[in-house]
Amino acid sequence: MTKKRYLILVFVFVSVVINYLDRSNISVAAFAISDELGLSTVQMGLVFSAFAWTYSALQIPGGVLVDRVRPRILYPIMLMLWSLSTLVQGFISSLTALIGCRAAVGVFEAPSYPCNNKIVTNWFPENERASAIAVYTSGQFIGLAFLTPVLVLIQSAMGWRGLFIVTGLIGMFWAVAWYYFYRDPLNHKTINEEELEYITKGRGFEDKSADVVEKSTFSWSDFRKMLTHHKLIGVYIGQFCLGSLFIFFLTWFPTYLVKFRGLDFIQSGFLASLPFLGAFVGVLASGFTSDALVKRNISPEISRKAPILLGMLLSVFIIGANYTDNTFLIILFLSIAFFGNGLASITWVFVSLLAPVRLIGLVGGIFNFIGGLSAVVTPIVIGYLAKDGNFAPALFYIGALAILGFCSYLFLIGKIERIQL
Repeated sequence: MTKKRYLILVFVFVSVVINYLDRSNISVAAFAISDELGLSTVQMGLVFSAFAWTYSALQIPGGVLVDRVRPRILYPIMLMLWSLSTLVQGFISSLTALIGCRAAVGVFEAPSYPCNNKIVTNWFPENERASAIAVYTSGQFIGLAFLTPVLVLIQSAMGWRGLFIVTGLIGMFWAVAWYYFYRDPLNHKTINEEELEYITKGRGFEDKSADVVEKSTFSWSDFRKMLTHHKLIGVYIGQFCLGSLFIFFLTWFPTYLVKFRGLDFIQSGFLASLPFLGAFVGVLASGFTSDALVKRNISPEISRKAPILLGMLLSVFIIGANYTDNTFLIILFLSIAFFGNGLASITWVFVSLLAPVRLIGLVGGIFNFIGGLSAVVTPIVIGYLAKDGNFAPALFYIGALAILGFCSYLFLIGKIERIQL
């Protein structure tokens, strides 16, 4: 049996790394931009949030688009356009232009995660899916862990404008590579019948599933059912809470270290990478442990939920940073919290397991829309909570959301089984 699905996973992983480089470069550049353009913390909160306005608003249309356009066509178009929007940020000189560029990145990244989930659902059987999701999700953490110091050094050498230009060019190159190399399972020339059969028996390869007998079309009735089903409501709330901790690290964290904790810019770049390493370890441990439990016939209520519940509880440790001025302990508390965020980050597996097969893109869009709302709300809330220079209320806010996410997964989702229409 060939192993082409692992090569496809590498492509998705690299795409996620680039995706998050273009989301997080603004956090590295934030204090340089705010100094040059004279922006307040409230205005920077709006800049951080602008990406999520369009990203969240277009999740559901993006999910519908994913159900209808092949990843080989859709993904390189997305990559090229969001990378171009990133590159243009290196030439702006006003708050309005910066907000516009961030919003444009959100527009073109909107279908990316539903598309990632569809690719993995097509290429991986169910008993390998949490591991596959963990691997590509880890791209957001490993990219930020190892590349945050690199981004800091690029900015030190080329300025914040050069930072946006370099990261934009990387994505444009990868868009060309994706179109040239990616194929769906049936169209992949070097996959053999044994691997196709293995994927199909494991309920991958959705367009061969017996559940899909006609082309997916959008229906308001389907939309209403997928928005109001109690199992999915639990997943949606949990994703909002999970995303709020992540978006703190993606946006305000370097500012927190430099302006509130008084660390040197270069030093903060390296210390900021440590929580991302913790999250990277967490998401891989979660995915592979979850699949190992599934292969031992442990119920999905334990094998799929337990890592997420534990992760949500560990995320509450972020509050501990409010009770110390010791840099080591601050980074330790934040790293434990982000390790927990990583453990809980296999939540996309619930889209694959709960959604009707023909509506995976739609449910993925709603799921990512609700998660994306955290990126709209949380940067602005933190901007206001920290407007006097005190980040302690912001960390309490994040901790409270982690508890809410724990409760949503524990009490709302119930038995893990595919929703029948």
